[in-house]
Amino acid sequence: MNFAELGVPSNLSAVLEAQGITIPTPIQAATLPDSLAGRDVLGRGRTGSGKTYAFLLPLVARLDASKMPAMPRKPRALIMAPTRELVTQIREALLPLAKEAGLSTLTVFGGVGQNPQVAGLKKGVDIVIACPGRLEDLMGQGHCDLSAVETTILDEADHMADLGFLPGVRRIMDKTPQQGQRLLFSATLDKAIDVLVKRFLHNPVTHEADSAQSPVAKMSHHVLHIGREQKVSVLVDLTSAPGRTVIFTRTKHGAKALARQLNSKGVPAVELHGNLSQNARTRNMEAFHSGKASTLVATDVAARGIHVDDVALVVHADPPSEHKAYLHRSGRTARAGAEGTVITLMTDDQVRDVRDLTRLAGIKPTTTKVTSAGHPILTELAPGARTLVPGGYAAPAPAGGRSSGESSGARSGGGGRNRSRTGGGARGAKSTTSGQSRGGSGGQSAGGQRTPKSPATGGRPAGGGARRRPAAAGSAGSGSHSASSFSGRR
Repeated sequence: MNFAELGVPSNLSAVLEAQGITIPTPIQAATLPDSLAGRDVLGRGRTGSGKTYAFLLPLVARLDASKMPAMPRKPRALIMAPTRELVTQIREALLPLAKEAGLSTLTVFGGVGQNPQVAGLKKGVDIVIACPGRLEDLMGQGHCDLSAVETTILDEADHMADLGFLPGVRRIMDKTPQQGQRLLFSATLDKAIDVLVKRFLHNPVTHEADSAQSPVAKMSHHVLHIGREQKVSVLVDLTSAPGRTVIFTRTKHGAKALARQLNSKGVPAVELHGNLSQNARTRNMEAFHSGKASTLVATDVAARGIHVDDVALVVHADPPSEHKAYLHRSGRTARAGAEGTVITLMTDDQVRDVRDLTRLAGIKPTTTKVTSAGHPILTELAPGARTLVPGGYAAPAPAGGRSSGESSGARSGGGGRNRSRTGGGARGAKSTTSGQSRGGSGGQSAGGQRTPKSPATGGRPAGGGARRRPAAAGSAGSGSHSASSFSGRR
């Protein structure tokens, strides 16, 4: 079945086809007929299942059909999401569809000045994509009136609940017309979601496209039982292989410290957490998207909604506190049919917690005792030649000549004036070799030593795309690293 057969207008189907999207995902196929018909829909599907287009297509189609004009301060549609990154990514997916239909869009979130958002609302906009906190602020100031909203969409509703946004979400949705269409999408459905459903959705159609605990079929799960002092050396070994890696830590301090240590050891890494300014978060994500940084070290702020193609490896440096977080973190890999590997690092004192976590998540991982960074399992899970860049990722200096702040290896973007410098290694360091090949089948250099990456590729080697699963086991391991560690404690 294609999009046209589900009722999607031909001009919007053509936009998707131009992007190579022709076959609806299960959640899209299940929900589109009802949402296009104007019904309230409750949709559940795991991360990476295609929920974004499941609500964007009917939204654009119905706004285009109603032909109502955009009015000052009165948007015609509202999409709410829990994080700034997710709001931005929804808008990126929306823009081609909105352009085709002649609809205007505006993002609303904190961490940036409100004046451009106020100006956009005053001018008149069709679709607002917002985080609840800033939106409620602007409503309180009289800059936004939701009385003309035709469709309200809540994305990642369960994450809204986890972050404590539900009171604000309820206040906001109370200001939207009761007769408007409401679409609620979530990776899990629980009592917190039931509260929203009963209060705001009218005779909703519920669609569940997969099991709440089902891992992606092409995602393999591993637990590496390590000593605490081995954590950084094992992570350097894994992240210096070809391909993109996302590492999760439990705290903001842990993410910052680990990104600094990876850079100092030659792994181009950036951080993503709540202490960064919006500019720093955007800059770091752009570096990761472009391949200038091969590793993203993040807290759970990135577990929902962050979409980067070809993330071959997700590592839980700190096991998450509950199983839902494990599933959402792991969903950064094996997206849209691609393969992916998920690794949890487990120390002796975490054995019981990790066992309970994986059981509740419905995961049966392969557990391996790892006694050193040269263990063969590391090459099996992250195949390919290990390469390092002296100094790691060198963030570009902004206009004015000051070093780039708030990225890994730079200063923290957290609120106060006390901005300490981190030791991310020398900037602009030259590689001692050039043109280093990083094909997926390549072994390590003689003696298992790591070779620096060529800076000409922006920290990524030629041919260093997504990891391939090796046909046979790779070389027996890599050179050892110093046994430093990072603190993930608050």
